[in-house]
Amino acid sequence: MELVAADRGRGLDVLFANAAITEFATLEQVTEEHFDAHFGINVRGLPFTVQKAPPLLDHGASIILNGSTDAEAGDEAFGVYAARKAAVRSFSRTRAGKLKGRGIRANTITPGPTDTPGMWGLAPDAEQAADLRRQMESEVPLGRLAHPAENAAAVAFLASGQSGFIPGSSLDIDGGLNQM
Repeated sequence: MELVAADRGRGLDVLFANAAITEFATLEQVTEEHFDAHFGINVRGLPFTVQKAPPLLDHGASIILNGSTDAEAGDEAFGVYAARKAAVRSFSRTRAGKLKGRGIRANTITPGPTDTPGMWGLAPDAEQAADLRRQMESEVPLGRLAHPAENAAAVAFLASGQSGFIPGSSLDIDGGLNQM
């Protein structure tokens, strides 16, 4: 990050941090290795990324962390995933409080099921991926999955001056999944 900021001759306006791996595992299936790998990648990387950023961020900059609706859903196969996304949400709130004196906002986007290759990679074959898609679409009140561009638009909003009075928030992009 330092080289990029130094090459531009000024600080950074936006930091978007995302780290995620996942696999289905009920509590009985979770091993220490599973837990350590998932928390190591999904939780540990974000605080250390954000820890290094403040000296590089301009006044009024925006930090955006990628969360998930699973942090609130309680799906038994995503217990570890949900816990680490809840940690991400908590971390963005504490960062927002810490950086408020510099006008730096920290927020979380909270996407619901999104139509990405990574989502379909959770299923072992095409038939099960199609079943997973139908199930997820039936659970979302809008009856469909998010398009990646819809998540990107939420990030763009939080990165812009239009969100200048929004620190410590979680913006749900979930088609109503956790709202209705």
